[in-house]
Amino acid sequence: MPRPGPWRPRPQVVPPRTDRPSRFPGRARLPIQAHHSPPDARTMHVFELLLVLLAACVALAVLANRLNLPVAVTLVLGGMGLAFVPGLPPLVLDPELVLALFLPPLLQVSAYRTDWPAFRNHLRPILLLAIGGVFFTAGLVAVAAKLFVPSLPWWAAITLGAIVAPPDAVAAASVLSRFKLPKRIVTVLEGESLINDASSLVLYKFAVAAVGVSTVSYGEGALQFFGVAIGGALVGWLVGRVAMWIFTHLEDTLLDLTISILAGFAAYLAAEAIHASGVLAAVACGLVLGRQQHAEFTARTRIELVAVWGFLEFALTSLVFILIGLQLRGIAGRLVDENLHQLAWLALAMSVTLIVSRFAWVFASAWVPRLLSRELRERDPTPWRHATVVSWTGMRGVVSLAAALALPEVFPGRDIILFLAFCSIFVTLVIQGTTLGWVVRRLGVTEEVTALPEPETAQARAEITTAALEAVREHLDGSEATEHTEAATELVQEYEVRAERASIEGQDPDTKSSQLEAQQRLRLVAITAAREKLAERSETMDAEAHRALGEELDLEEQQIRRALEGT
Repeated sequence: MPRPGPWRPRPQVVPPRTDRPSRFPGRARLPIQAHHSPPDARTMHVFELLLVLLAACVALAVLANRLNLPVAVTLVLGGMGLAFVPGLPPLVLDPELVLALFLPPLLQVSAYRTDWPAFRNHLRPILLLAIGGVFFTAGLVAVAAKLFVPSLPWWAAITLGAIVAPPDAVAAASVLSRFKLPKRIVTVLEGESLINDASSLVLYKFAVAAVGVSTVSYGEGALQFFGVAIGGALVGWLVGRVAMWIFTHLEDTLLDLTISILAGFAAYLAAEAIHASGVLAAVACGLVLGRQQHAEFTARTRIELVAVWGFLEFALTSLVFILIGLQLRGIAGRLVDENLHQLAWLALAMSVTLIVSRFAWVFASAWVPRLLSRELRERDPTPWRHATVVSWTGMRGVVSLAAALALPEVFPGRDIILFLAFCSIFVTLVIQGTTLGWVVRRLGVTEEVTALPEPETAQARAEITTAALEAVREHLDGSEATEHTEAATELVQEYEVRAERASIEGQDPDTKSSQLEAQQRLRLVAITAAREKLAERSETMDAEAHRALGEELDLEEQQIRRALEGT
């Protein structure tokens, strides 16, 4: 491949800054602002644009499902197409408000669903990727940027490296949800995406502050890194504990849902207010809520949380990716007078550097410790196929774009940094996102899905069913009342049937999988018939009773479909 020549930026005319101060370096505007609108019409335009974008997100998500493509890819491409629609006003993102609006809920819900025991067991590879991988990638990208753009100061090149170094949690979740990957890979990738944003943003702020400074204290930077990380985790833990205390004093599901949403924002903003990591605060808060949900949340709250958070996650994730695509118009306008050929070669060179650096770090961090430690090699072997999949899941997203947009207008090389950040997001999302499925299937790292649950799940279900049966029997043995003996006997028989079904799940899957799947599908047929009969009574029975019976059928159907999920 021919080597691109050094890129030299054209002189820029920098307008005077009139924006307010910000904790996060950059402009302070509305989260989404339409230019050239009268002040009294701006809010209405923003509202209308949001409705249009949400409608576009739904259409693009349907298209992605039809084409069997990652939703993130179609949203970015759709946003790029919308960016050049005639009459659509250009949109400008406020980086600080974008991070505060999108990151806390998305990180909180990811942490809420995180398997904490698995996260703790794989902490070493997670930290190697989330901290070591970020710094290694940032350094390699900085060297490449300085090589191809000699006029770019070193700290500005390091800033570019910090911007594009972290794979995005939202992008990873959007792509990985389409595959049945081994538990180890999913745990490592999800754990990495929860932490790497914090390490990259700390490096980013340090590099921005170092531009134009004659001397830099690396010891102070290291202390700042650990102080910001520990402070953010502590704030998130405290906010999570306070939220759980509030849940114990509430008996209203709507209030529980509201508090659960506010908790992540409160953790993020409180940590940012004391200059700690808001990212780690939102993650820590989500981990606390996830760990304590079965102790403090009511059953109704847990069920409705799934629906509420599912909607928020879809809406915010979709807006993130479509807004990324919409930024193409503004970025292209800034570089309209530059040499497009040189820009294309520069974008290609930086994207290749970004992808290769992740491969180098993942394979080195996976194999070097095992070459040095026989005990680790025997206890925790890592197939090269797993390392390849982890290396290929380096999609960038909203954090990289927001960090690039947050650079001050007078920052050296701001336009080329913003252009390269967008190209990195585009290349990794579109190329790696669309080919990840082919890589996974080609390497054969997917797990076979059966109608039976995992052995641990089957064992746990058998244990809790047995515990419930024993509790009912002990209660009957210690009770002096005999008027409910017949009802109690029927209840014991019902729990005995459940215990027998749980014991079947733990048997040989080759002999019981098809049988259980057939039973579950027959139960769906029965529920469909019951719902049709219930619909016939909608005009003749009490509405509240009708709704209650419908909820019972919905809950039973949800249980069956979860059991059949993926089969």
